[in-house]
Amino acid sequence: MFTAGMWRTAFLSLRDEISTVPPAPVPVLLEDLLFSHSDSILSAVSLLPPHELSSDCLFLLDLVSKADAPLWIPVSRLTCQLIHDVCARLLLQLNSSSWPLLLHSFACVLEFLLRQPMLSSAYFEPVIQCLDTLRRLAARNPDNIHLVKFLLRVIPLLHHHLLSSYAFSNHQDPTEKKLPTLWDAMALAFDMLGRAFSVSESLFPTHVCQSTLEVLRKVMDVLASKGQLVEDPFMWRFYSCLLDSVHLVLTNIKSPVSDHVSSFIAALRLFFCFGLTGPPHFSHSDVFHKDKQSNAKLSTLISGASKNAKNTPYRPPHLRKRDDLNTKLPVSCDWRHLSAQDSASADVVSSDSDFSDSDGSIRDSYCAQSSKVRIAAIVCVQDLCQADSKSFTTQWMALFPTSDVLKPRKFEATLMTCLLFDPQLKVRIASASALATMMDGPSSIFLQVAEYKESTKYGSFMPLSNSLGLILMQLHTGILHLIHSDNHGRLLIQLFKILLLLISSTPYSRMPGELLPK
Repeated sequence: MFTAGMWRTAFLSLRDEISTVPPAPVPVLLEDLLFSHSDSILSAVSLLPPHELSSDCLFLLDLVSKADAPLWIPVSRLTCQLIHDVCARLLLQLNSSSWPLLLHSFACVLEFLLRQPMLSSAYFEPVIQCLDTLRRLAARNPDNIHLVKFLLRVIPLLHHHLLSSYAFSNHQDPTEKKLPTLWDAMALAFDMLGRAFSVSESLFPTHVCQSTLEVLRKVMDVLASKGQLVEDPFMWRFYSCLLDSVHLVLTNIKSPVSDHVSSFIAALRLFFCFGLTGPPHFSHSDVFHKDKQSNAKLSTLISGASKNAKNTPYRPPHLRKRDDLNTKLPVSCDWRHLSAQDSASADVVSSDSDFSDSDGSIRDSYCAQSSKVRIAAIVCVQDLCQADSKSFTTQWMALFPTSDVLKPRKFEATLMTCLLFDPQLKVRIASASALATMMDGPSSIFLQVAEYKESTKYGSFMPLSNSLGLILMQLHTGILHLIHSDNHGRLLIQLFKILLLLISSTPYSRMPGELLPK
């Protein structure tokens, strides 16, 4: 029979041995007194008072946080596992003083571990265990400022390993670098960062907000510098958590973002066509067999509970028929084979619930997973516009075409590319919403300088006014085409809103006469 005495004896002996002169090596003491019989010690957790349990765990973490030699690596990993297992049985009792101490000690332990050579994905398990422990404890400790500071110490180290291990290259087989736990650790860290900003009742200090934007921007800068995204079964959830974190940070901070807008936009554009050619080197069935276990595990960590895919909401017969039509879309969702007219009829669901994720038959496909990433990127573009609408006007040339708006483009995709050719209705609706936001506010004044000239009249340099004139021409062409060819009510509402803003913002006296016939 297990008793609380086992735990108490182990920690009292540890304290006594450390106080002796000369003290024995701490890693050896920890192995002998705790980790060699951790199963017996863990069995006594439920019998201990929460305050005693918390005090001993803080003592252990503080001890291990001073690690400075390779001898400490095994006990540092085992410490993360032990405290994770403890909190799975009984949450620690922390207050406003002990919570920051716990975070600081965990940060020191992870900084020590993440500076060691990572020989396999198993080396990142302690990171996930630590993050999952803090995710559990954060629900009881509303002070998120210290949690964010902890994450800002850990994420750059994870990002360093991400760069060195995978190099964000599509030129190598993603199966050769099996680091799903690294993706999971990054995804979980970004999820916690976003949640910390979304649930915080107090405003974060300016320096914390700026540091957060800087960390997110550096991650996005790397994506933009590579010019293309890695698409494999492990990456879509990482990208989704990263973009959701950017969204939650942008919508919950009161700090200027103008210094970061260009970097964010350069990276966000890469996501406009994410997943539209299907996952490389994998068939449809391979993707889900290899990704199922990793995604289920991370979903449990992020949501706190696993979801049963069979428990989908009831769908009336007429909607189930529409679902069947959607599932017949090719898995690749390659928009190079879609015309503007095809894209308008590729999605036939138009009920009020379409914008939710309740459709189980599509949710389980890579197409639907990747469409969520595209939507998240478009939402971030809209967030940036709302956060700093004045400086955002300089991004029009990056986000809108100056020619051939009705021709699909895989590379250098724009918001109009998403609006016209994306095979998922939800993505097109998100694009329309972002476009409407951009057309509103200061842009109506900004666009008054627009002027149209024939392309043959341009030299090697095109003035801003002429670029805007070309953009307005393409917006008129694309929006009017969609209004004539699309029959989805939700999308049409957004399109007419855009058209109203477009008409009110266009200086027709400097545009071709046929643009607004009498």
